[in-house]
Amino acid sequence: MTARTLQGFMELLPEEQIVMEKMKAVIAHTYELFGFAPLDTPVLELAEVLLSKSGGDTEKQIYEFKKGDTNLAMRFDLTVPLAKYVALYNNNLTFPFKRYQIGKVYRGERPQKGRFREFYQCDIDIIDRDELNIVYDAEVLAVIYTVFNKLELPAFKIYLNNRKLLSGFLESLDIADKTVDVLRLVDKIKKIPEEAFLAELADLGLPEDKNKKLLEFIKIKGSNDEIIAKLEDFKIQNGNYQNGLSEIKIVIAQAINLGINPQNIQIDLSITRGLDYYTGTVYETFFDEYPQFGSVCSGGRYDNLSSVFMDKKFPGVGISIGLTRLFDQLRANNLLKIAGPTPIKVLIITQNPDFADKAITLSGKLRQSDIAADVMLRDCKFKKKMEYANKIKVPYLVIIGEDEVANSTYTLKNMLSGEQKTLNLNDLIQEIKK
Repeated sequence: MTARTLQGFMELLPEEQIVMEKMKAVIAHTYELFGFAPLDTPVLELAEVLLSKSGGDTEKQIYEFKKGDTNLAMRFDLTVPLAKYVALYNNNLTFPFKRYQIGKVYRGERPQKGRFREFYQCDIDIIDRDELNIVYDAEVLAVIYTVFNKLELPAFKIYLNNRKLLSGFLESLDIADKTVDVLRLVDKIKKIPEEAFLAELADLGLPEDKNKKLLEFIKIKGSNDEIIAKLEDFKIQNGNYQNGLSEIKIVIAQAINLGINPQNIQIDLSITRGLDYYTGTVYETFFDEYPQFGSVCSGGRYDNLSSVFMDKKFPGVGISIGLTRLFDQLRANNLLKIAGPTPIKVLIITQNPDFADKAITLSGKLRQSDIAADVMLRDCKFKKKMEYANKIKVPYLVIIGEDEVANSTYTLKNMLSGEQKTLNLNDLIQEIKK
């Protein structure tokens, strides 16, 4: 049998997996910094639950199977399981409910560059009963900003819009009945020529003059203040439009209050997010110098998370980072700091097999001091042990020889600078921890 992995499933070498785990840890820590509690929902759900909010291509991509008399499916995102969770446990939850989940999801789509059948999503959502304060939309911006800065990723910008603005604008043009179709078209305007966009609008039965006004509207550019001024200049007396304008002004102002550099957020009226359940603020995040990556973090506000499962209203706002896809693109462009294939900080080696007990004892003391350490136990020549240390790119090497045993000391070698020091146990620990 030939060993092989299914297409669309990522497997990493140890040095790559270490970086992936560090990225997950940074994301989780940042989410908790903002008060989000961890949640873990099952990979497998009843098929009827996962299919409750699906349709079109999504339904075709779900992995579905039968076990006994039960129809099962593998989760294709983390949002539908969250909706089920809130419906099931809302009486036990304290609202506003802030949760994060980092987990694998599964989609049976054709594998290609940047697309996987199994991949990590890193989601946050803030959910409340009946109404959700608009300031939380700004907090989500702050989370994105903080995560991407902590991950030390390339320069980025978070683009935002409010779907109420475009809905209200369409209502002012008396074409509100086409809102859903138009929003889906606007969502893909960056991927098609303007002529094709106008042609598709015409296919919807919309008049040419209104189509051109729509195109001019979504192409408004400038600083955030300039765009807001232009939106105000339209003087559109439409409830939806005015609510959207008010909300986007609040979100930007509060985002700056939360410490976001204004240069990292930009209003873009062509951002709509194609999913119908978004009702207000929407976000997409792009790297300035790598637009070919596409949006690396997206999301928005929705009116009712659990409408399929219950009559109670649970509005929310959330975002998702597609971590597997992001990691793959960063790796392909040499934008990751990949070190050695080990998480240890210190490797202990001996010049004589008889000193193994001293090495093992030292490893225990280092670990008790929260220093990741390991012992080279293979019985081989000292040269081979040094070659191993170089291969795993360990930062520090502790050498135990006859002099060290006689004097109750240790030789510490900095593998990057080549500097060596002879130290007692306490000084050794302090030096490694610097």
